[in-house]
Amino acid sequence: MADIDNDKAGPVAQSPDDSVSETAGPVVNEKSLLRKIDAHLLPAVGILYLLSFLDRSNVGNARIEGLLDDLKMTGDQYLIGLSLYFVGYVLFEIPCNIVLKRTSPRVWLPTLTIIWGIVATLMGVVQNEAGFLAARFFLGVAESGLFPGVTYYFSMWYKRRERQYRVALFFSAASLAGAFGGALAYGIGRLRGVVWANGWRWIFILEGIATVIIATGAYWFVHNYPDTSKFLDDDERKFIQQRLAADSDATHQEEFSWAGVREALRDPKCWLYGLGFHTMSLPLYTLSLFLPTIITNLGYTAATAQLLTVPPYAFAFGATVTVAVLSERLGKRAVFIAGSSIFAAIGYSILLGNTDPVSRPGVSYLAVFFAAGGIYPATALVLSWPTINVSGQTKRATATAMQISIGNVGAVLGTQLYRSHDGPRFIVGHSFALGYLLANAIVVTILAFVLEKENKRRASIAEEIKHVGEVPDWSGDVDPRWRFEY
Repeated sequence: MADIDNDKAGPVAQSPDDSVSETAGPVVNEKSLLRKIDAHLLPAVGILYLLSFLDRSNVGNARIEGLLDDLKMTGDQYLIGLSLYFVGYVLFEIPCNIVLKRTSPRVWLPTLTIIWGIVATLMGVVQNEAGFLAARFFLGVAESGLFPGVTYYFSMWYKRRERQYRVALFFSAASLAGAFGGALAYGIGRLRGVVWANGWRWIFILEGIATVIIATGAYWFVHNYPDTSKFLDDDERKFIQQRLAADSDATHQEEFSWAGVREALRDPKCWLYGLGFHTMSLPLYTLSLFLPTIITNLGYTAATAQLLTVPPYAFAFGATVTVAVLSERLGKRAVFIAGSSIFAAIGYSILLGNTDPVSRPGVSYLAVFFAAGGIYPATALVLSWPTINVSGQTKRATATAMQISIGNVGAVLGTQLYRSHDGPRFIVGHSFALGYLLANAIVVTILAFVLEKENKRRASIAEEIKHVGEVPDWSGDVDPRWRFEY
């Protein structure tokens, strides 16, 4: 831990294009260096995000293990607790990214993880509605800084065209969390009768303790930026700086500025990135929070429902990685986001069309695969978009936080849609999810049109800049030489 304070934020580096090989001084193999960076960065932050999504969504597994009965809560009171998580998340999203900019990833990200791990553990000992509501709110506060922080962090390591794939891999940990969560809940639920009559408390306690233990180790395995990371040698650092300078502002020594924050708030494109995630967050979180309930309402026992949540999430993981690879290789963003949203919309159409899900549970269960297989890839690509297109370090950090804050307003609404008396068809919840997915396809199409039009306008003014890092007075993406990806 001695090197933590010395390993603070500095300029940054990005990763290499898989198909190109360059040299800087002594020969540096670009592909090998990129694999080395991936190996040191992606597992570390991926584990933290897996824990984050596990600790926020395991409440759905706990619900069908007796949480409501033990806390003497109604279904509506439970939904209020789900909403409060996102209230805390939205309120502290931007402040957390500002703190990251002022500190360093190695200190800030593990600290956040320890805090939410403690809160998640304490959820296992709450005794009433008030305790449940408070715990959910503070869990949202603690988790709010991780995802936007990591997307900003990636932007300081990887070239623009390399970020989307890495963000998608990082986000795929969410679907893995769903798969692990179901399997873990099945096993932990068997502890019913040990200390407490029901096993839901052990879900929170054991998974929360695991988070705290792993996060403590993260002070040593989370790295900062290329200029101070000890797994790189001097030649590799120099090479990374040169690569970043080719298409990114990551090599600039930019101090935090409120002007950068204001610039993001005034940019309509930043609000559209937020709307893109807003239209995905409602189906994303309603699926992750209510999937155990949806499956239980098909007539399965709680234990069987926990296990049946695993295959759809495993499918979603594979779909997310596949779509991310195709999008990266073809250089297309909007078409894959819209296509994935429509794929998920097919699933909700099937759910709504199955008028007797208890008699035909297989039909509804098949629909869940469509939903998960479309929602997770679309969300991964939407969340990576501003990290590619927003230039100016403070503006980009603010834009990513804005995106998730705006997006999670949709999650707040979504938590109120799956009420106990609406099962087994859940017409209101499924209808909202379907509408939001179709709206997402429209929003990303509009955003792509706006970006394409802006690129054409700029092409008539100036040629595209190739070496952003070498411009000492770089003004960010407002410069007409900057081009957007869509």
